[in-house]
Amino acid sequence: MCLAIPGQITSLSDHSDPLARTGCINFSGISKDISLAYVPEAKINDYVIVHAGFALSILDETEAQASLQAFQDLADFENTL
Repeated sequence: MCLAIPGQITSLSDHSDPLARTGCINFSGISKDISLAYVPEAKINDYVIVHAGFALSILDETEAQASLQAFQDLADFENTL
């Protein structure tokens, strides 16, 4: 089973090769450099779904916030156990 996590693009690399383009993605306070090769149209402040170091698709902000809230709800529930 695979899990893809939503994150928000905070900065982009300035790379001429679209396959080597990366962005800094914020995952609820944790930032990672992620490949944007599959989403060449992505821009700063977009939300993307990330799996294994690659952004796979762009999410609408409402959908991204709903996913992030579901992850937070799960974490809150686990803390009550």
